[in-house]
Amino acid sequence: MEVLSIEGVTFGYDKSKPLFDNLSLHLQLGEIATVVGPSGSGKSTLLELVVGRLRPQKGTITHASLSQVFQDPYTSFHPSYSLRTQIADVAPLDELDFYMEALGLDSSLIDAKPHTLSGGQLQRFSMVRALLMKPQLLLLDEPTSALDNVTQLEVMKLLMQFLDRLGILLITHDEALAAWCSDKVIRLA
Repeated sequence: MEVLSIEGVTFGYDKSKPLFDNLSLHLQLGEIATVVGPSGSGKSTLLELVVGRLRPQKGTITHASLSQVFQDPYTSFHPSYSLRTQIADVAPLDELDFYMEALGLDSSLIDAKPHTLSGGQLQRFSMVRALLMKPQLLLLDEPTSALDNVTQLEVMKLLMQFLDRLGILLITHDEALAAWCSDKVIRLA
């Protein structure tokens, strides 16, 4: 099942210098596609196009149901409310215990406020929230950049166990991570 189709997309903030020119990508359920490139090459812009916050100048983008995990987990949650409250606002909690256990989170942490957790714990809660939304396409924008290499590897391994349910579009600077986990790699200059 195809969860993302990017067909012949051209986009640039300056129309004379497109970030993408005739870019195509087809992502199936169970696959990971990774977009790599330096800062300013258009990686996050591509995600903005996929979610529809920007429109391509040419080409089409279609996708299945999606959710997103952002780079900075501390800006993804409001500091005044518990994680349970914030997750329940956007997703049913029927599989909460399953995902928390799968991502190595202690059940007592769900009632904590975001600032009391480490960056790694909070990023895994971002992933729990995204997975509870039951997407067929998971967008990951530098989700492991603030984590050490060991934790980065553990988090990606944890996410890969859900590939029977979804496809993943990963944005990263990390060429080694892309080579290790990806079925497809798109390099932006």
